[in-house]
Amino acid sequence: MGRYWNEVAGPRWVERQAVQEARNVEMLALLLDAAKAALGERVLDIGCGTGVTTEPFAEAVGPTGHVVGADISRPMLDAARTRLSGRGNVTLIVADAQVHAFEPASFDLLTSRLGVMFFADPVAAFTNLSGALKSGGRLCMAVWAPLAENTQWKIPFGIAERRLGPPAATDPRAPGPFAYSDPAYFRDILTKAGFADIALDKRSFHVAGADAEGMAEHAIGFGQVARLLEEKNADEAARAAIVGETAKAFAAYRTAEGIRLPATCFIARAKRA
Repeated sequence: MGRYWNEVAGPRWVERQAVQEARNVEMLALLLDAAKAALGERVLDIGCGTGVTTEPFAEAVGPTGHVVGADISRPMLDAARTRLSGRGNVTLIVADAQVHAFEPASFDLLTSRLGVMFFADPVAAFTNLSGALKSGGRLCMAVWAPLAENTQWKIPFGIAERRLGPPAATDPRAPGPFAYSDPAYFRDILTKAGFADIALDKRSFHVAGADAEGMAEHAIGFGQVARLLEEKNADEAARAAIVGETAKAFAAYRTAEGIRLPATCFIARAKRA
């Protein structure tokens, strides 16, 4: 995962940073509303990436609070440092959250937007993270609901699978975007890691973009679709055909504000026991 996010996905994400941020504006709003970060609080933002989540949390906690943004990807953190330069209440660290020695019992809020689904040992990782929370400190995170409930992945994956064939069988709970799409499984992880008062709320929103072609091009660069293309060694002609067919399908979701694809996530909330 370290190599993947530093050499493949991280640089790709930074290159498409503006598109990424536009896509997930509504999910971020859901997370911020649920987290309710307050003035003076200390926040730990896991998988902070380019800092698009860290920034509003820093604004919420104000100059008397502090946000630590942690990510395994140096390219993404470099972009975050540019975005957050001059903010005195933010610290950015290169860290593997599964094992990093965070200051014990020092944070009021543990948060993440799509940054925790790649842990090799989720129970060990969340146990490590729970130790960074104060007693009674809270967790609030956003993770993807199942692929079938997320148009931006479902459509291109179905097209790619029809053209290239199905992927090799894998563990649905293996590290990846949909690792926690089974709420019972995610709840069990958090319970074993020492969290209580766990709530997993399914929330609907829209993934947004300016045009169908750009969103289609983006969709094949990440997640299950990208993995299938790599597994099948898809050539440029096959990739172009999948992008073109996906763009036509996405165009059906055009509105006056651009393309808006129905999506679903879980907002997970809990407290350190």
